[in-house]
Amino acid sequence: MSPKTDNESLLVARAQAGDDKAFEELVLKYKDRLYSIASSVCARMPSAAEDVAQETFLSALKNISSFKANAAFSTWLYRIAANNCWQRFRKVKAERLSEMPAENKKGHPSRSCVNENALKNELSLAVSKALASLSPDYRIAITLCDIEGLSNAEAAGRLKISLAALKTRLHRARGQLKKQLADFR
Repeated sequence: MSPKTDNESLLVARAQAGDDKAFEELVLKYKDRLYSIASSVCARMPSAAEDVAQETFLSALKNISSFKANAAFSTWLYRIAANNCWQRFRKVKAERLSEMPAENKKGHPSRSCVNENALKNELSLAVSKALASLSPDYRIAITLCDIEGLSNAEAAGRLKISLAALKTRLHRARGQLKKQLADFR
């Protein structure tokens, strides 16, 4: 066991024993990364990312005694966050994304757009919209592998799915993104 993993294991054990300071250290260690993942996974509800991150830590605190060390603590947290996002997504499924102006409805830049910054902004908006249109399962796969930079094996482990299932999700998600962003080639 590496010193980093050993230290985390000690913090988790202390937190499970009721040590609030140990849990606080775990929160400080993972808060930025968890917020980043929550932002990506809850892309359809950007204002929900902070709430999801807070709910995740509250749920983790409440259920820390049920954490089994057969997976990394971070994996357990990310799974809770993904589940929280998925629950929120189901609650607001009926809500639609706000419409873009008529000339940009298909997500591509208008032909008269000459300004490079405007094009970058449109591309950024189109990518965000395309990511938001993915199902949460596809979005988290893309987030972990393509945005967070995890290997396929690490991402599959964090999601508690097989490597083949992760590869399928990535393939389908990338295909959907490619179709939606085809006008930007």
